[in-house]
Amino acid sequence: MRIIESPSTTSMALTTGASPIQKLTRVAIADDHRLMLDGIKRALDRVPDITVVGEAMTGEDLMALVPRVHPDVVTLDIRMPKGDGLATLQALRRLYPNLKVVMLSMSDDPEHIDAALRLGASSYLVKSINPLDLPTAIRGARHRTVYHPRANMSGDTAAGAIHPGSHGLTSRELAVLKLVAEGPSNVDIARMLCVTEQTVKFHLSNIYHKLGVRNRTEATGYAYHHGLVD
Repeated sequence: MRIIESPSTTSMALTTGASPIQKLTRVAIADDHRLMLDGIKRALDRVPDITVVGEAMTGEDLMALVPRVHPDVVTLDIRMPKGDGLATLQALRRLYPNLKVVMLSMSDDPEHIDAALRLGASSYLVKSINPLDLPTAIRGARHRTVYHPRANMSGDTAAGAIHPGSHGLTSRELAVLKLVAEGPSNVDIARMLCVTEQTVKFHLSNIYHKLGVRNRTEATGYAYHHGLVD
C-alpha cells in the first residue's frame, strides 16, 4: 500500500493554469502489477483535474487505503490477491456507497463485466483502452452513473435483467441498441457510456445473435419494426 502526498487544489491551479476553484478528482488505483500501476498513474498525472492519492496491490491493502486517503474514484483490477476484485468491489460499495469504482481489467468476458456492473461498478474498462481516454472515463464515473445496475427513477430493474417485450435483450443491450439507432459510431457510443469500444462491440454481438440480424443497419430496422426504440 502506498499513500501519495498530492498538492492542494490551489497549488495545482498555480502550476497548471487550472481554475483555483476547480475541485480535483482524487483517485486511488489498485492492481497487482507494478508496471500497470505506474502506467495508470502516468496517464492520470498528465491532467490537471485528477490526482492519484494512493496505490494498492492487494484487495486488503485497498480496503485499508480508502479510509485514509478518501478518494472520489477507485480503479480496481478484477483479479487481485488477498481479496479479489469483485469481492473488494462489493465491500467498497457496502461501506462507501458514494465512492465510484471503475473496474480496469484484461478480461472482456461478458460474465465478468455483468458481474462487476451488478455489484455496483460505475464502469468497466479493458486494459487495452487508450491511456488518453482514461481521464475521461474517470471523470464520467465521478460525475454521473455509468451503466449502473440498480433500479433507476423510472423503476427499471437490474441492467442485466431481461424484460418482457425486449426480445431477449437485457436493459444494457437495449440501451446500446437505442444509441445505435441514433447513428453514432461504436467509438462515440463508448465515449457516451464511458466504457471501451470492445465493451460496445460485445454487446452488439449479443444483440445481433439474439435478434437474428447481421449488422447495425439490420439491428436498427428490427428495433424500429418491433417497437424496441421510438
